[in-house]
Amino acid sequence: QVQLVESGGGSVKTGGSLRLSCAASGHVNCMAWFRQAPGMEREGVTSIDTTTRTIYADPVKGRFTVSRADPKNTLHLEMNSLKPEDTAMYYCAARGVWCRTDGLHSAAYDFWGQGTKVTVSS
Repeated sequence: QVQLVESGGGSVKTGGSLRLSCAASGHVNCMAWFRQAPGMEREGVTSIDTTTRTIYADPVKGRFTVSRADPKNTLHLEMNSLKPEDTAMYYCAARGVWCRTDGLHSAAYDFWGQGTKVTVSS
């Protein structure tokens, strides 16, 4: 069982930046960020595997950057030009095999963190 621990959430104004991190307790191949706003379904934000192949959801392209640090079980998400619609609980997710290339599907992930809250005010 792999444990994921997120950190870095907080409150910022529109246009601000935040950096989220996620530390995994064991080796995983694919890591991802999902988010869930109040009253909304969980949606994928981005994924990255050990080859650093990435996928981004359209709403965050050009604003968010995902990366993995050495050791490669640490995940980061740089969020710039934040908007109120980015307000959500952000969850780190991971799986032992390669990331799917057909999009961000929450059901494909075996391990989940507890989440870290991001609030963007106008």
